[in-house]
Amino acid sequence: MLRARDMKFHFRLGLIVLFSTSLSGATAPLGAPEAKPLIALLGAFPFELAALHQEFGVNAKPNGFSTIILQGVRFDRGVVDGHDVIIFQAGSSLVNAAFQLQFALDHFPITHVLFAGIAGGIDPALQVGDVVIPERWAYHAEAAYLNEDGQGGYIQPAFVAANKLENFGMVFPMSVRVVRTGLEKPQAMPDFPADAALLDAARRALPKLPMLTKSGQRVHVTMGGVGVSGTVFLDNAKYREWVFRVWQARCLDMESTAYAQVCWANEKPLLVIRGLSDLAGGQRGPNTIKIGDLGEVFANTAKVLHGVLDELPQ
Repeated sequence: MLRARDMKFHFRLGLIVLFSTSLSGATAPLGAPEAKPLIALLGAFPFELAALHQEFGVNAKPNGFSTIILQGVRFDRGVVDGHDVIIFQAGSSLVNAAFQLQFALDHFPITHVLFAGIAGGIDPALQVGDVVIPERWAYHAEAAYLNEDGQGGYIQPAFVAANKLENFGMVFPMSVRVVRTGLEKPQAMPDFPADAALLDAARRALPKLPMLTKSGQRVHVTMGGVGVSGTVFLDNAKYREWVFRVWQARCLDMESTAYAQVCWANEKPLLVIRGLSDLAGGQRGPNTIKIGDLGEVFANTAKVLHGVLDELPQ
């Protein structure tokens, strides 16, 4: 039997729990079972997020969006063309991208992930401003850096040699090992897929898009192939040629494969749309990328994302 002193302690403890719950009540209903499923619309850094806000009228008055800030990240929740969406900045570079997307998945009932942003062009057939929607995503910088063997080669441990991908000097690319529910042990993944149903939605959307332009020139929007990611801003022609040769990569960025890995681990459908900001070293002379001059590219990727969203069932 509880004594009076114990009863007072439990009563006070109950008040503390109740008060703490009320303070955190802004997040709890968002993840509650009765909360509506959400489609996540992502950008990696402020210009990409601003383009999404503009495309979907987040800052218009009145807009129907509600805003919450968690862990320093702004989340805007609203309805777009009959779809319940949540728009947020999912972090630049691999660690930020993975952490902030996983944080969002843990706190909101997200069912699909759609990203729009910029990347460097790797495929020689592409030009600055073109928009690409890869079918798979790989890490180009998941690698072993090896010692020379004194005979023009490198000393390769067996686990590196087993990957059988062409090296770039001392850099030997490797597959990342990953886990998710249902796997008995980590498995090597050379790449991660975009979602087949979202790719189908994109194929339906592309013919319906208005003509997109950059600096008065028509922009081409194409699908397929591989995109690659790493913690590298690439501006090197030889490395660019190697990346294209090894992966037949169409574009290179610093986030998308992290998003793809997180979505694969959580079994969430993902689609990434990338507009080319530069040629990743394939240009003649200095890289002339100026983020402030890429407004049309940011806007075009957001328009393509909007077209894909319109093709999804409500």
